[in-house]
Amino acid sequence: MYEMGLDAYRFSISWPRLIPEGRGAINPKGVEYYNSLINELLDHGIRPYITLHHFDLPKSLEDSYGGWVNPQIVEDYLAFADICFREFGDRVKNWITFNEPNIFASLGYDRGIIASKRCSIPVGRCKTGNSTIEPYLAGHYMLLSHAAAVKLYRDKYQAKQKGSIGLIILSQWYRSLTNTIQDITATQRMTDFEIGWFLDPLIYGDYPKVMRQIVGSRLPLLTEKQSREIRQSFDFIGLNHYSTNYVEDAPAAHANNYERDYFTDLSVRVTVERDGIPIGQMSKIKGFGSVPWGFQELLEYIRQHYGNPPVVVTECGYPDLSNDSIPVAEALNDTNRINYYHDYLQYMLAAIRNGSNTRGFFVWTLLDDFEYVMGYTARFGLHYVDFSDNLKRYPKLSVRGFKRMLLPKTNLLVL
Repeated sequence: MYEMGLDAYRFSISWPRLIPEGRGAINPKGVEYYNSLINELLDHGIRPYITLHHFDLPKSLEDSYGGWVNPQIVEDYLAFADICFREFGDRVKNWITFNEPNIFASLGYDRGIIASKRCSIPVGRCKTGNSTIEPYLAGHYMLLSHAAAVKLYRDKYQAKQKGSIGLIILSQWYRSLTNTIQDITATQRMTDFEIGWFLDPLIYGDYPKVMRQIVGSRLPLLTEKQSREIRQSFDFIGLNHYSTNYVEDAPAAHANNYERDYFTDLSVRVTVERDGIPIGQMSKIKGFGSVPWGFQELLEYIRQHYGNPPVVVTECGYPDLSNDSIPVAEALNDTNRINYYHDYLQYMLAAIRNGSNTRGFFVWTLLDDFEYVMGYTARFGLHYVDFSDNLKRYPKLSVRGFKRMLLPKTNLLVL
């Protein structure tokens, strides 16, 4: 990172590593590890951006009371955040409470395909869970935990430590597949359920109206006190963005209310093609492609619909297919990734010139890694990692291309 000239690095603190049982005793080796990492970054002029929760809840809390579907989690998360602010906040100036709580709630508590792997029939066959209500409960308690952590930071630490704090949401962009009122309405519904689920409470103090109408009593109510505490509980909004998709209305049939879940509440079909023509330059990884105008539209939407809050693009990237039959030399020649970043940065700058309060940009990612859903089948890194040869690393062409296109010209942040 230092050799590339990068000035910021985003990473997560693992709650189980720091407090193995979720509450109580702190692991001194965990504190030592993060202190060493933070100090090494600062010694090289690299600012740490720390995420407090990135899908890794201590198992003991899940086992004892269900984790994010129980209000007890708010108190335990707040204690964890307090330890992080106290131990590291003298040097860390940028905090993120949650990474993609919208995806963590929907995929972890509805579909059950990521942690905490909770779901119910007919959505899936998990050991425990209730797809009808739990994604909304998990999202609700993450919002309350976020607001509590921000209040603690502002009341106890911010004046002295002079840092900032925010939250990250996955924020893909969507275009209506057709010009029918049904598809146009469905596209806005998709945006409200994905982005508005968390941004509406943060900006306006309540969940989107369309969620209230469709989800009904399964969507928890916010008290006046909770609404006040959540509203404006951020110094910046983090956006993880990769691509843009078409949306069409797809009404779901329900025999009764117990068969409803987050995705049937959405009642949409997402696709990357219209009349056989892809929406952009598509990757070989399904659902990912280069659609830079969609990135600009997202930033314009945040500016216009949410009062132009400070924004940091905390993830943005283009995946290549990982295949042992692809020679390393070929994998290093990632011109598609260079073109992707060139175009996305150009459209982001156009949004900034239009008034968008976008303040930073992080690449996903520095190194090829284990992707949470896709495993080792996708490579997002600027550096190639040879998983079959002691994790040897090789800079891809995009390392040189990214340095050339970005660093001399802007003050944007990169990872």
